[in-house]
Amino acid sequence: MVRGRVSPEPDGGSTEKLNLLGRLGRGAARRKWWVLGAWVLALVAIGIGSSASGGGLRDTFAIPGTDSQKAVDLLARRFPEQNLPTASVVFSSRTGPLPDALVTDAAAAVSKLSDVASVSKPRVSTDGATALLTVRYSVPYSELPKNAFEALAAATRSAQTGNVHVGYGGPVVDLLNQQSSMSDHSDEIGLVVALVIMIVSFGSVIAALLPLVIAILGVGAATGLLNLFSGVFTIGTIAPILGAMIGLGVGIDYSLFIVTRYRQNRADGLAIGPAVSRAIATAGSAVLFAGVTVCIALLGLTLAGVPYVSMLGVSASLFVAVMVIAALTLLPALIAIAGKRISPKDTADGRFWRDWAREIAKRPWLCLMTSLIILLVLAAPAFKMQLGFADDGNDPKSLTQRKAYDAIAKGFGAGANGALLLTVNLPTPTATNERSDLALVETLVARVQRQPGVAAVTGPIPNARFDAAVVIVQPTGAPNARSTQKLVRTLRDTTIPEATKGTTIEGAVNVGGQTAELIDLTDRINSRLLICIGFVVLGAFVLLLIVFRSILVPLKAAVMNLLSIGAAYGVLVAVFQWGWGRGLIGLEAEVPIAAFVPLIMFAILFGLSMDYEVFLLSRIREEFLRTGDNRESVAAGVAATARVISSAALIMISVFLSFVASDQPVVKMLGLGLAVAVAVDATIVRLVLVPATMELLGNANWWFPKWLDRIVPHLDVDAPATRPDSDSGLPPDPVAASAPR
Repeated sequence: MVRGRVSPEPDGGSTEKLNLLGRLGRGAARRKWWVLGAWVLALVAIGIGSSASGGGLRDTFAIPGTDSQKAVDLLARRFPEQNLPTASVVFSSRTGPLPDALVTDAAAAVSKLSDVASVSKPRVSTDGATALLTVRYSVPYSELPKNAFEALAAATRSAQTGNVHVGYGGPVVDLLNQQSSMSDHSDEIGLVVALVIMIVSFGSVIAALLPLVIAILGVGAATGLLNLFSGVFTIGTIAPILGAMIGLGVGIDYSLFIVTRYRQNRADGLAIGPAVSRAIATAGSAVLFAGVTVCIALLGLTLAGVPYVSMLGVSASLFVAVMVIAALTLLPALIAIAGKRISPKDTADGRFWRDWAREIAKRPWLCLMTSLIILLVLAAPAFKMQLGFADDGNDPKSLTQRKAYDAIAKGFGAGANGALLLTVNLPTPTATNERSDLALVETLVARVQRQPGVAAVTGPIPNARFDAAVVIVQPTGAPNARSTQKLVRTLRDTTIPEATKGTTIEGAVNVGGQTAELIDLTDRINSRLLICIGFVVLGAFVLLLIVFRSILVPLKAAVMNLLSIGAAYGVLVAVFQWGWGRGLIGLEAEVPIAAFVPLIMFAILFGLSMDYEVFLLSRIREEFLRTGDNRESVAAGVAATARVISSAALIMISVFLSFVASDQPVVKMLGLGLAVAVAVDATIVRLVLVPATMELLGNANWWFPKWLDRIVPHLDVDAPATRPDSDSGLPPDPVAASAPR
């Protein structure tokens, strides 16, 4: 924080000494049109590069070292046609057996489509009312034409009659139809609500529009970069949704804090240029540190050991990084362009909030215990959380994937939607062992058929060289049923080892398929969850320790953030797992908590919680450095930031809740969970717990031993940091100190 008297210069400048960020803001304001032009050129270049990259988003759950991944790798080497994309076409009659000609004609039409390698022989249910075609494509997911689903539907449209329904499922349909369903208007709804909140908060349309413009341009730039990178990296289909969700939230928040500080500076009598530079030097520092904290938290997902989840963390951190850059460069230029059209009204009339903080300080124990009870009650259901995965059976009944799922389950059993794939690495074939090794697989098949939980077994199906084979196992239960998970583990741990012991295929059989991959994904995340949490908490603790030169402040922040995240977990379990109030969010049935959702939520929420912590504590510390009075510093900090934090939280909640309207259960989980956590964090934690605990801890909040101060680096971006005179942590010359440090 830069302090000292300001003497205006003739050109509207100031003799005030600025840190690096302040000089960046001053330069952006003075060269506003150059900065705006550079951003426009960058957006155009990103757009052109994104369009020409030829990349595509796809969900590939590679899990290195797992049994299912070994199955995938074997198929890629020796049986690549079994690894190619597939789609399912389901015909279901309402009045009796299906006409044979209807199904065969549809199969013939599909086989003529470009990029279709084969169409299976129709599988017909015992009553003849359901038929299933499996369509296998000749190119990998990344090379599928964007209209592949539409072409498939058009080829089978003639089979759709008043008595016959045609449904579509499988990975290809999940991918292409999911991408088309992402074109809903949830983000637009969130932006409209955000604009209304900012107009009410600012009382100025121009001031309210600036954060919105920054958020939209930032999301556009980050989305273009993500599409550009998808030509090189495998990026999941949920990545742009998650990135937009976080990007819109933090982009609006970061801009909101800077614009608010700018207007306060103008109300204090500063000219436009100095007001911009001081806003970037102060609120901009908080934005930078908050953004770094969010990125550290998101990058902690790389420790999950799952490339899909790791890339979600990297993708989301890309959106945050772009938003920080936009807030520190483009925003000061736009503020300077708007000029006097942004009124210098002081939006931080904090009398109410100052009185609020003082009332908290009078009864800190009561406020502390009440807040803890509320948070623990909300978090209680989290202890019953059961991680799993959602499948097409959890989609809305209006989607064709759900209709196909239900028809397949009705005609062939629930397990037909999640068949397991046993892959066998056969010894190099010779004249003497070609058939004998395959006979060993047939013995294994007979053993698997007798296994409880198995409905049917197909195969073995050898490849052309007879050095690999696959066996298709249909469980009795649905893909995400407990019985299916138990079957996978029994096959791996008992059935297969016992049936192949002492033979040439011992250790050469793996259980794969999409269902097995999702089970392995759940297990992997369960095993890495504590490691990821530990990394995120430790990284944020160290950063806050460096920034605030305190031990108790970052420790307290970590504990409080864990409480707010626990409350969000508890609400998710109650709504999605137990079904409480599920109809309010358009959920038709209970849904398992997707394995990667708690991990992603933790990384996002811990980072976002630190946003508010940095903004609030930087103002409290600023006042404490100036006055040395802990109670009044807390009151002044709350008074200066409570209104803007509340507005920012309302905007963030609105953006997150808008994504609850999505058809995808996982997106609903993320939207609701993030909204609940932000609401809890911005109210109970920031406005009650923080003032109460800081009152109870007193000056110990800022205790920082001399020996640690010598070791820990200073993050001042201008003059050398002021050193404390003693272990009390009080600086000898607060006016000369730069904060946040």
